[in-house]
Amino acid sequence: MSFFEELLKATARERADLESLPLIADAFAGRVTLEEYRRFLTQAYHHVKHTVPLLMACGARLPERLEWLREAVAEYIEEEQGHQEWILDDLNTCGADAGAVRHGRPAPATELMVAYAWDTVMRGNPVGFFGMVLVLEGTSKALALGAAAALGRHLGLPRGALRYLSSHGQLDQEHVDFYRTLIDRIEDPADQAAVVHAARMFYGLYADVFRSVRPATRSFAEAA
Repeated sequence: MSFFEELLKATARERADLESLPLIADAFAGRVTLEEYRRFLTQAYHHVKHTVPLLMACGARLPERLEWLREAVAEYIEEEQGHQEWILDDLNTCGADAGAVRHGRPAPATELMVAYAWDTVMRGNPVGFFGMVLVLEGTSKALALGAAAALGRHLGLPRGALRYLSSHGQLDQEHVDFYRTLIDRIEDPADQAAVVHAARMFYGLYADVFRSVRPATRSFAEAA
């Protein structure tokens, strides 16, 4: 079994918990309100804007033995630049105040997820950051394109209001294939353990971000 397959197996329960959230099912069924979609985009902005800085910090902290991974991080940086601006454009098209979102604060769940990402890179093993990559890009690949189509139909939104979901979802289908080739090259047991632990944590933290869009159940932090 490859490490990528082991990683998926080790995080199956956490992934299922995230994908079973009512908000995600409702997004596919077109039962999400415009205000909920705006709240989702708002929280997406507040974590996506950290992606490139986190990748830069991760690349800087990788040891010399992982120079090949640092090169891959550089490719990710090029791909991820400016995605937060797509989100602000979507918010504008949805009639939201994108300027207020840019200068506002995230929900506590989003702030905690971002803080954990920075802590992973700066205090822990920076390779663990690839646990977050699995969660965010894997979730986008599985959910974004289908949810974007359903939301467009149900809410009557133009394509210009769905750029982040549709374009990011398409990109992430390519990214996940690239990710698998990288993750299977990670052989050090400590690095592998860091990725698995971080992925489990990020599934729970990201689920809380979705819960903050439509509060209904106890958060991951409260249940821990």
